Amino acid sequence: MKPRITSLLVLCSLLINSAKGQESRSESSGPEKRAQNIFVELGGQGLLFTANYDTRFSNRRDGLGGRAGIGYVAIDGDNATTVPLSLNYLLGKGKHFFEMGLGATLIATGGNENSIVFNDNQSNIIGTMSFSYRLQPSDGGFSLRAGLTPVFNKDFFIPYYAGLSLGYSF
Repeated sequence: MKPRITSLLVLCSLLINSAKGQESRSESSGPEKRAQNIFVELGGQGLLFTANYDTRFSNRRDGLGGRAGIGYVAIDGDNATTVPLSLNYLLGKGKHFFEMGLGATLIATGGNENSIVFNDNQSNIIGTMSFSYRLQPSDGGFSLRAGLTPVFNKDFFIPYYAGLSLGYSF
């Protein structure tokens, strides 16, 4: 467990240093509007159906950013809440980007004696990745994301999990 935490801390440190370098580069080339998105996602890093917010950490349309979301589903006495959190990096120009991301999703499930899937209350954390195409207009408007979002934990790895999101960029 400690090597995983150390690896995650090293990765976060590298990404933060990258963001600081981007800020100094963007200051020298003039002000640019920071990209922000709100979107709903089916599948993906939220695992089910989630509402999300995504932003860049500097005044750029690309580069380092993060997202947070929440999802909930309840069917026949079973329920699941998901909270995806992740860092991502956008590569591209104009309105077309390639997104790479790494994060974690908290899953809290509940059920009762009549439940089909979950018979008790449990929570778990699932690791997530993102390799997606993102349409993000520079002047705001409709945004789209589609791609592979592998999910994993200590017991499994699903490399071909996918996600689709629709939203608004501003």
